Amino acid sequence: MLPLASCPMSRDEPRSAVFFDLDKTVIAKSSTLAFGRPFFEGGLINRRAVLKSAYAQFVFSLAGADAVQMERMRAQITAMCTGWSVDTVHEIVRETLHTIVDPLVYAEAVDLIEAHRAAGREVVIVSSSGAEMVEPIGEMLGVDRVVATRMVVVEGRYTGEIEFYAYGEGKAQAMREVAAERGYDLADCHAYSDSITDVPMLMAVGHPTAVNPDRGLRRAATDHGWPVLEFRRPVALSSRSVQRGQVVTGAAVGVGAAVAGLAWYVRRRALGTARGA
Repeated sequence: MLPLASCPMSRDEPRSAVFFDLDKTVIAKSSTLAFGRPFFEGGLINRRAVLKSAYAQFVFSLAGADAVQMERMRAQITAMCTGWSVDTVHEIVRETLHTIVDPLVYAEAVDLIEAHRAAGREVVIVSSSGAEMVEPIGEMLGVDRVVATRMVVVEGRYTGEIEFYAYGEGKAQAMREVAAERGYDLADCHAYSDSITDVPMLMAVGHPTAVNPDRGLRRAATDHGWPVLEFRRPVALSSRSVQRGQVVTGAAVGVGAAVAGLAWYVRRRALGTARGA
């Protein structure tokens, strides 16, 4: 069983799940790279590493990351964090989370999370970023579960080895394990991602959607007839008062309309994509 983190479940068991990639799907930047400056200020990395992180963030924001770039980024990050204190990393992330990540969350993603939750689905974040960053972000968003990359820790410090890499087929396998544990039929589940490297994740469910897709995923979405959504409005979560199990759109009628509107929009985009293929 892969290591999964979860928040307490409500008494009403969800009927299915929705799986969200994190970077450029729910938030506007790479969650790992976003913490470059706080890690510098906390004494974990030097100024050169901060500059490399800023450049990588710029490249990521323009074009996303393909398999080669993801592997290069993984190797650099694991080498850099070797020997770091786990407690120090957790402390820095907790102290800077709302300043760094809160303003990066897409309003459209929050609306979508709320609509799926109102429809009775478990909300799961599946990210290749480290659990140290992703789990607090998941708590901030009020999701039910987090699947993220986990590093090997010995005597409170990172060894530089990876226990579980939530990437590519690894994401899809973790999703299958969540479905088996919870009794979901993946054909009834939804998934959202921006990257061509997440095609296995999208193909694992019956309702895949590309969000802010890179070139490779846009082509794959066209080939498969998948809907494509564009998220453009980062918003501070604190301004929306998003809480676990609470839908801020108001009455049940309003939520039902939002879910119905989402289904209509997805069908229209799918038909349009198929006609243009």
